[in-house]
Amino acid sequence: MTIRLLPPALVNQIAAGEIIERPASVLKELLENALDAGARAIQVDVEAGGLRLIRVRDDGRGMDADDLRLAVQSHATSKIAELDDLEHIATLGFRGEALPSIASVADLTITSRPAGAEHGHRMAGQPDAVPAPAPHPVGTTVAVADLFHHVPARRKFLRTERTELRHIQELLRRVALGRPEVAFRLTHNARELVNLPALAPDQAVTRVRHLMGAAFVDGALAMDAEAAGLRLHGWLGLPTAARGQPDLQYVYLNGRMIRDRLVTQALRRAYADVLFKDRFPAYLVHLQMDPAQVDVNVHPTKHEVRFHDARLVFDFLQRQAARALAHGGAAAPVAPTRPPAGAAVAGSWQHAEPPSARRGAPAAPTGSSAALDLPLAEARAVYGDTRSAADIPAPSDREAAPADRADQQARLPRLGRALGQIHGVYLLAESVNGLILVDMHAAHERIVYERLKAQYASQAIARQPLLVPVTVAVTPAEADLVEAQQPLLEGIGLDVDRTGPEQVRLRGLPALLAQADGEALLRDVLADLRQAGGSDAVDDRLARLLGTMGCHGSVRANRQLTLAEQEGLLRDMEQTANIDQCNHGRPTWVELDTAALDRLFLRGR
Repeated sequence: MTIRLLPPALVNQIAAGEIIERPASVLKELLENALDAGARAIQVDVEAGGLRLIRVRDDGRGMDADDLRLAVQSHATSKIAELDDLEHIATLGFRGEALPSIASVADLTITSRPAGAEHGHRMAGQPDAVPAPAPHPVGTTVAVADLFHHVPARRKFLRTERTELRHIQELLRRVALGRPEVAFRLTHNARELVNLPALAPDQAVTRVRHLMGAAFVDGALAMDAEAAGLRLHGWLGLPTAARGQPDLQYVYLNGRMIRDRLVTQALRRAYADVLFKDRFPAYLVHLQMDPAQVDVNVHPTKHEVRFHDARLVFDFLQRQAARALAHGGAAAPVAPTRPPAGAAVAGSWQHAEPPSARRGAPAAPTGSSAALDLPLAEARAVYGDTRSAADIPAPSDREAAPADRADQQARLPRLGRALGQIHGVYLLAESVNGLILVDMHAAHERIVYERLKAQYASQAIARQPLLVPVTVAVTPAEADLVEAQQPLLEGIGLDVDRTGPEQVRLRGLPALLAQADGEALLRDVLADLRQAGGSDAVDDRLARLLGTMGCHGSVRANRQLTLAEQEGLLRDMEQTANIDQCNHGRPTWVELDTAALDRLFLRGR
């Protein structure tokens, strides 16, 4: 065959194959056009799951007869005019391919009227069509009928009407979550399915609650952070609200909904220390940045983007989301991580709405400014007891007169005052709101882990030499691993070297783990290294290793702590980031407020 130009109709059908996969793809293009036109109310009518009809009516700027003629021409658009515009795209659409592509696979009709015109015009979606006068309010209505009837082979790839409708509903949910200031209404076969009023900016959480559920809002943190010309705001689901599938993950870049691998990985990394295995976080976040720093023209559906400085964006997302999660629970604010050079950082985090009973601890400062460094007696032998006598509650505090009780409760720290232990596993504390239960091992594991991370980040893991070095019999592969990973092992505070073909010698441990079983700790660290191999990123491997070490250094079940040690544990929790979960993702504490306690005993009925 000789080379020849393709006819325009075939060109449009090829373009349609890239951007029109199903009825929801058509709706996406029409919704983006409506939003770009400044619509504040959008009506969507669907029949037969979108196969028979998709009609979108908006109250945007509208088009006159001349604009209608051009709208169905290939690569005709009002959104860019020159190359510089392409590098600063601030609209959702810009290629001018959507309407002609849709018209090539379906019957397209456009009716529109601009502001100030006496009447509107209606035109079929064909390049040679002529607009005709037609009544219409200011705005535009686009009707797409008999999808894929021009290319019947495409219909066999569509699913059932119910499935296609579900895709349409999910698309409308994604668009509506990103634009709470716009009203949306959806009907299917003349039955109303969605009716969302327009909301003020400070009422956006109302739409989030409606579309993502009250459980998400009650278990989410509202965040807003800026640095290095980037802004991240929205809602991060708490780790305790993680899900079995990634079905509640919404990301918007400058108002555009995206599914970008870099963004997903950055947010996943932010949750790495607090998420239970095989669980997925829920979030709805908006990333705003200079349009010149991102290329949105890298994928036909515009779901994927390319950042000019991908490392900066990744670090910003991971850092700010992780910091928000760390500040969102019992922990008091901690020293911020170092921002990019020359960047000013500002951020605030708070609960999206008054959350469930578990998050009832007040935001008052802690009652102890010099908490015990470690709640274990043997750890004090290494570091010494840094608390003053004033920090340890005296017995008289428990025997105060009833008149003083209310005043004492008002001065309780956020995690309350220790009352005692249950079976050597759980710690009970009285809080302002009611009763707090703490899993001592899980909480202390997080404390030790965060301290190890901080020491490693500052390259200052304190090492405790062993009085008697421990000789450990290992496999030849494990002995080779000790030699190969010597710098990493030294970096995490393990002084170990190879002394034979199947033997290594442990000479020192991190001081935080001085009382741990050195041989068991070393075996677990080697097992983690062997399992990770060389495929894991350095940060992931370090997190796993430090997590294993934190588990070995934490208080074990059936350990009886003194009241002073219990108080020290609570105060340490209040000053530890990510304390709501251990580094395996298990919760460390829960709270039952007085209302919940009253319900248990049927009080007030």
